[in-house]
Amino acid sequence: MDVVAACRAFVAVSGHGSFTSGAAAAGIPQSVASRRVAALEEHFGARLFDRSSRAVRLTSFGQDMLPSARRLVDLADAMGDDAERARLRPLRVAVPETCPPRRLAELVVAARRQRIHLEVRPAGPPERERLCRTLEVGAGIVAVPEATAAWRVPLGLAARTPIPAPAVFLETLRSGRSRTQARRRILIQPEDDVAHLRDPLTRAGQFAGLVPAQVTVAPSLVDAAAAALGSPDLLLCSRQQAEDFALHWRPVADPRLVRGYDVAGGVREDRDQLGTVLYAEIAHCLGAPDPDPGPAGGRAAGEPT
Repeated sequence: MDVVAACRAFVAVSGHGSFTSGAAAAGIPQSVASRRVAALEEHFGARLFDRSSRAVRLTSFGQDMLPSARRLVDLADAMGDDAERARLRPLRVAVPETCPPRRLAELVVAARRQRIHLEVRPAGPPERERLCRTLEVGAGIVAVPEATAAWRVPLGLAARTPIPAPAVFLETLRSGRSRTQARRRILIQPEDDVAHLRDPLTRAGQFAGLVPAQVTVAPSLVDAAAAALGSPDLLLCSRQQAEDFALHWRPVADPRLVRGYDVAGGVREDRDQLGTVLYAEIAHCLGAPDPDPGPAGGRAAGEPT
Protein backbone atom coordinates (compact mmCIF):
# COMPACT_ATOMS: atom_id res chain seq x y z
CA MET A 1 0.00 0.00 0.00
CA ASP A 2 1.15 3.52 -0.83
CA VAL A 3 0.64 5.13 2.59
CA VAL A 4 1.19 8.68 1.31
CA ALA A 5 -1.37 8.25 -1.48
CA ALA A 6 -3.82 6.68 0.95
CA CYS A 7 -3.36 9.52 3.45
CA ARG A 8 -3.78 12.06 0.65
CA ALA A 9 -7.16 10.50 -0.22
CA PHE A 10 -8.10 10.37 3.49
CA VAL A 11 -7.29 14.09 3.99
CA ALA A 12 -9.13 15.12 0.81
CA VAL A 13 -12.30 13.17 1.65
CA SER A 14 -12.33 14.44 5.24
CA GLY A 15 -11.93 18.02 4.06
CA HIS A 16 -14.86 17.84 1.63
CA GLY A 17 -17.12 15.48 3.59
CA SER A 18 -17.65 13.40 0.46
CA PHE A 19 -15.79 10.68 -1.42
CA THR A 20 -16.90 12.17 -4.73
CA SER A 21 -15.81 15.73 -3.97
CA GLY A 22 -12.69 14.63 -2.13
CA ALA A 23 -11.60 12.38 -5.00
CA ALA A 24 -12.13 15.22 -7.49
CA ALA A 25 -10.02 17.55 -5.34
CA ALA A 26 -7.27 14.93 -5.15
CA GLY A 27 -7.43 14.38 -8.90
CA ILE A 28 -8.34 10.70 -8.69
CA PRO A 29 -11.50 8.67 -9.48
CA GLN A 30 -13.99 8.19 -6.65
CA SER A 31 -13.46 4.42 -6.74
CA VAL A 32 -9.70 4.88 -6.26
CA ALA A 33 -10.27 7.18 -3.27
CA SER A 34 -12.60 4.59 -1.72
CA ARG A 35 -10.08 1.77 -2.20
CA ARG A 36 -7.21 3.82 -0.74
CA VAL A 37 -9.19 4.83 2.36
CA ALA A 38 -10.36 1.23 2.81
CA ALA A 39 -6.77 0.00 2.56
CA LEU A 40 -5.70 2.56 5.17
CA GLU A 41 -8.49 1.44 7.49
CA GLU A 42 -7.46 -2.17 7.07
CA HIS A 43 -3.84 -1.24 7.72
CA PHE A 44 -4.70 0.51 11.00
CA GLY A 45 -7.42 -1.93 12.01
CA ALA A 46 -10.11 0.70 12.60
CA ARG A 47 -12.60 2.73 10.57
CA LEU A 48 -11.76 6.32 9.65
CA PHE A 49 -15.21 7.33 8.38
CA ASP A 50 -18.77 6.71 9.44
CA ARG A 51 -20.57 5.79 6.22
CA SER A 52 -23.97 5.12 7.82
CA SER A 53 -25.51 8.34 6.46
CA ARG A 54 -25.41 10.26 3.17
CA ALA A 55 -22.74 12.56 4.59
CA VAL A 56 -19.30 11.10 5.29
CA ARG A 57 -18.20 11.86 8.83
CA LEU A 58 -14.96 11.12 10.64
CA THR A 59 -15.06 8.54 13.40
CA SER A 60 -13.32 9.36 16.66
CA PHE A 61 -10.40 7.25 15.43
CA GLY A 62 -10.40 9.20 12.15
CA GLN A 63 -10.33 12.50 14.05
CA ASP A 64 -7.31 11.34 16.03
CA MET A 65 -5.47 10.15 12.89
CA LEU A 66 -6.23 13.15 10.68
CA PRO A 67 -3.47 15.46 12.05
CA SER A 68 -0.81 12.81 11.48
CA ALA A 69 -2.13 12.15 7.97
CA ARG A 70 -1.98 15.87 7.17
CA ARG A 71 1.59 16.10 8.45
CA LEU A 72 2.59 13.13 6.29
CA VAL A 73 0.99 14.65 3.18
CA ASP A 74 2.60 18.03 3.86
CA LEU A 75 5.98 16.39 4.36
CA ALA A 76 5.62 14.43 1.12
CA ASP A 77 4.76 17.64 -0.75
CA ALA A 78 7.75 19.40 0.81
CA MET A 79 10.01 16.54 -0.22
CA GLY A 80 8.71 16.80 -3.77
CA ASP A 81 9.52 20.51 -3.81
CA ASP A 82 12.98 19.84 -2.40
CA ALA A 83 13.60 17.17 -5.03
CA GLU A 84 12.63 19.55 -7.83
CA ARG A 85 14.96 22.24 -6.46
CA ALA A 86 17.74 19.67 -6.14
CA ARG A 87 17.27 18.63 -9.79
CA LEU A 88 17.53 22.28 -10.79
CA ARG A 89 20.62 22.85 -8.65
CA PRO A 90 23.10 24.56 -10.92
CA LEU A 91 26.29 22.64 -11.59
CA ARG A 92 28.89 25.39 -11.81
CA VAL A 93 31.81 24.39 -13.99
CA ALA A 94 35.04 26.29 -14.60
CA VAL A 95 35.92 26.06 -18.30
CA PRO A 96 38.82 27.38 -20.40
CA GLU A 97 38.52 30.98 -21.55
CA THR A 98 39.37 29.74 -25.03
CA CYS A 99 35.97 28.02 -25.43
CA PRO A 100 33.91 30.03 -27.95
CA PRO A 101 30.70 31.46 -26.43
CA ARG A 102 28.53 29.87 -29.12
CA ARG A 103 29.88 26.41 -28.33
CA LEU A 104 29.47 26.98 -24.60
CA ALA A 105 25.85 27.96 -25.20
CA GLU A 106 25.33 24.74 -27.17
CA LEU A 107 26.88 22.81 -24.26
CA VAL A 108 24.41 24.39 -21.82
CA VAL A 109 21.50 23.50 -24.11
CA ALA A 110 22.71 19.90 -24.44
CA ALA A 111 23.05 19.67 -20.65
CA ARG A 112 19.47 20.86 -20.13
CA ARG A 113 18.23 18.10 -22.43
CA GLN A 114 19.85 15.71 -19.94
CA ARG A 115 18.21 17.56 -16.99
CA ILE A 116 21.57 19.05 -15.98
CA HIS A 117 21.38 22.74 -15.08
CA LEU A 118 24.86 23.84 -16.13
CA GLU A 119 26.48 27.18 -15.32
CA VAL A 120 29.85 27.74 -17.01
CA ARG A 121 32.53 30.04 -15.66
CA PRO A 122 35.36 30.76 -18.12
CA ALA A 123 38.77 31.17 -16.48
CA GLY A 124 42.46 30.64 -17.11
CA PRO A 125 44.33 27.49 -15.97
CA PRO A 126 45.47 28.72 -12.52
CA GLU A 127 42.08 30.29 -11.79
CA ARG A 128 40.21 27.08 -12.72
CA GLU A 129 42.35 25.10 -10.29
CA ARG A 130 41.76 27.70 -7.57
CA LEU A 131 37.99 27.67 -8.13
CA CYS A 132 37.94 23.89 -7.77
CA ARG A 133 40.15 24.00 -4.68
CA THR A 134 38.01 26.62 -2.92
CA LEU A 135 34.77 24.86 -3.96
CA GLU A 136 33.50 27.99 -5.72
CA VAL A 137 32.54 25.69 -8.59
CA GLY A 138 31.23 22.15 -8.57
CA ALA A 139 33.87 20.97 -11.02
CA GLY A 140 36.42 22.28 -13.48
CA ILE A 141 37.89 21.36 -16.85
CA VAL A 142 41.55 21.66 -15.88
CA ALA A 143 44.79 21.48 -17.84
CA VAL A 144 46.70 18.20 -17.48
CA PRO A 145 49.51 16.48 -19.43
CA GLU A 146 48.43 14.60 -22.54
CA ALA A 147 49.13 11.19 -20.99
CA THR A 148 46.47 11.65 -18.30
CA ALA A 149 43.96 13.64 -20.35
CA ALA A 150 40.36 12.78 -21.14
CA TRP A 151 40.27 15.38 -23.92
CA ARG A 152 43.23 16.17 -26.21
CA VAL A 153 43.61 19.24 -28.43
CA PRO A 154 46.58 19.26 -30.86
CA LEU A 155 48.41 22.58 -31.03
CA GLY A 156 50.28 24.24 -33.86
CA LEU A 157 51.45 27.62 -35.06
CA ALA A 158 49.22 30.07 -36.91
CA ALA A 159 50.23 33.05 -39.07
CA ARG A 160 48.52 35.68 -41.19
CA THR A 161 50.15 34.33 -44.36
CA PRO A 162 50.05 30.74 -45.62
CA ILE A 163 52.66 28.36 -44.26
CA PRO A 164 53.92 26.33 -47.25
CA ALA A 165 55.32 23.34 -45.34
CA PRO A 166 53.01 20.68 -43.83
CA ALA A 167 54.59 21.39 -40.42
CA VAL A 168 56.61 24.16 -38.82
CA PHE A 169 60.24 23.39 -37.97
CA LEU A 170 61.47 25.74 -35.27
CA GLU A 171 64.92 26.14 -36.82
CA THR A 172 63.31 27.90 -39.78
CA LEU A 173 62.44 30.74 -37.43
CA ARG A 174 66.07 31.59 -36.70
CA SER A 175 66.99 35.12 -37.77
CA GLY A 176 69.20 35.45 -40.82
CA ARG A 177 72.57 37.07 -41.02
CA SER A 178 71.00 40.42 -41.79
CA ARG A 179 70.45 42.34 -38.58
CA THR A 180 67.52 44.12 -40.18
CA GLN A 181 65.56 40.89 -40.56
CA ALA A 182 62.86 40.74 -37.90
CA ARG A 183 62.79 37.76 -35.59
CA ARG A 184 59.45 35.98 -35.77
CA ARG A 185 58.14 35.32 -32.31
CA ILE A 186 56.09 32.38 -31.06
CA LEU A 187 53.33 33.79 -28.89
CA ILE A 188 52.02 31.58 -26.10
CA GLN A 189 48.52 32.47 -24.95
CA PRO A 190 47.66 32.22 -21.23
CA GLU A 191 45.75 28.94 -21.73
CA ASP A 192 49.03 27.28 -22.77
CA ASP A 193 51.18 28.95 -20.12
CA VAL A 194 51.45 25.67 -18.21
CA ALA A 195 54.65 23.78 -17.53
CA HIS A 196 53.90 20.72 -19.66
CA LEU A 197 53.41 22.92 -22.76
CA ARG A 198 55.50 26.04 -22.16
CA ASP A 199 58.69 24.32 -20.99
CA PRO A 200 59.08 21.77 -23.83
CA LEU A 201 58.47 24.51 -26.40
CA THR A 202 60.99 26.84 -24.74
CA ARG A 203 63.64 24.10 -24.60
CA ALA A 204 63.00 23.11 -28.21
CA GLY A 205 63.32 26.76 -29.27
CA GLN A 206 66.64 27.10 -27.50
CA PHE A 207 67.88 23.86 -29.08
CA ALA A 208 66.81 25.13 -32.51
CA GLY A 209 68.83 28.32 -32.04
CA LEU A 210 66.05 30.76 -31.26
CA VAL A 211 66.81 33.64 -28.93
CA PRO A 212 64.85 33.62 -25.64
CA ALA A 213 62.65 36.54 -26.68
CA GLN A 214 61.32 34.55 -29.65
CA VAL A 215 59.22 32.31 -27.39
CA THR A 216 57.13 34.55 -25.18
CA VAL A 217 53.89 34.47 -23.18
CA ALA A 218 51.30 37.04 -24.27
CA PRO A 219 49.12 38.86 -21.69
CA SER A 220 45.93 37.52 -23.27
CA LEU A 221 44.61 35.59 -26.23
CA VAL A 222 43.41 38.83 -27.82
CA ASP A 223 46.88 40.38 -27.54
CA ALA A 224 48.50 37.25 -28.98
CA ALA A 225 46.03 37.03 -31.87
CA ALA A 226 46.40 40.75 -32.61
CA ALA A 227 50.16 40.36 -32.85
CA ALA A 228 49.81 37.41 -35.22
CA LEU A 229 47.30 39.31 -37.36
CA GLY A 230 49.43 42.45 -37.55
CA SER A 231 52.94 41.05 -37.82
CA PRO A 232 54.90 37.97 -38.97
CA ASP A 233 54.63 36.54 -35.44
CA LEU A 234 53.14 33.09 -34.90
CA LEU A 235 50.36 32.19 -32.47
CA LEU A 236 50.54 28.89 -30.63
CA CYS A 237 46.93 27.70 -30.80
CA SER A 238 44.49 24.98 -31.80
CA ARG A 239 43.20 24.61 -35.34
CA GLN A 240 39.79 25.83 -34.17
CA GLN A 241 41.27 29.05 -32.80
CA ALA A 242 43.24 29.65 -35.98
CA GLU A 243 40.05 29.32 -38.02
CA ASP A 244 38.22 31.70 -35.67
CA PHE A 245 40.92 34.34 -36.26
CA ALA A 246 41.26 33.55 -40.00
CA LEU A 247 44.89 32.53 -39.52
CA HIS A 248 46.81 29.85 -41.42
CA TRP A 249 47.64 26.91 -39.15
CA ARG A 250 50.24 24.13 -39.21
CA PRO A 251 51.35 21.66 -36.52
CA VAL A 252 54.80 21.96 -34.97
CA ALA A 253 57.18 19.30 -36.26
CA ASP A 254 58.94 18.93 -32.92
CA PRO A 255 57.99 18.95 -30.10
CA ARG A 256 54.48 17.55 -30.48
CA LEU A 257 52.28 19.83 -28.40
CA VAL A 258 48.83 18.79 -27.20
CA ARG A 259 46.54 20.46 -24.71
CA GLY A 260 45.23 17.94 -22.23
CA TYR A 261 42.08 18.38 -20.17
CA ASP A 262 40.33 16.42 -17.45
CA VAL A 263 37.58 16.98 -14.89
CA ALA A 264 38.63 17.98 -11.39
CA GLY A 265 36.77 18.70 -8.17
CA GLY A 266 33.12 18.06 -7.39
CA VAL A 267 31.33 14.89 -6.42
CA ARG A 268 31.74 11.76 -8.48
CA GLU A 269 28.23 12.02 -9.95
CA ASP A 270 28.96 15.49 -11.38
CA ARG A 271 32.33 14.37 -12.76
CA ASP A 272 30.68 11.37 -14.40
CA GLN A 273 28.03 13.56 -16.04
CA LEU A 274 30.68 15.83 -17.51
CA GLY A 275 33.02 13.02 -18.53
CA THR A 276 30.43 10.69 -20.07
CA VAL A 277 27.01 12.24 -20.73
CA LEU A 278 28.48 15.55 -21.97
CA TYR A 279 31.83 14.22 -23.20
CA ALA A 280 31.27 14.98 -26.90
CA GLU A 281 29.83 18.45 -26.26
CA ILE A 282 32.78 19.41 -24.06
CA ALA A 283 35.18 18.10 -26.70
CA HIS A 284 33.44 20.37 -29.22
CA CYS A 285 33.91 23.37 -26.91
CA LEU A 286 37.58 22.61 -26.40
CA GLY A 287 38.25 22.09 -30.10
CA ALA A 288 39.23 18.44 -29.66
CA PRO A 289 38.95 16.60 -32.99
CA ASP A 290 36.54 13.70 -33.51
CA PRO A 291 35.87 12.60 -29.90
CA ASP A 292 35.81 8.85 -29.38
CA PRO A 293 33.05 7.13 -27.37
CA GLY A 294 35.68 5.92 -24.88
CA PRO A 295 37.87 8.83 -23.83
CA ALA A 296 41.47 8.30 -22.80
CA GLY A 297 41.61 4.68 -23.84
CA GLY A 298 38.38 3.74 -22.11
CA ARG A 299 39.00 5.78 -18.94
CA ALA A 300 36.13 8.02 -17.97
CA ALA A 301 37.00 11.65 -17.37
CA GLY A 302 37.98 12.33 -13.78
CA GLU A 303 38.97 8.71 -13.06
CA PRO A 304 42.45 8.05 -11.69
CA THR A 305 44.96 6.50 -14.05
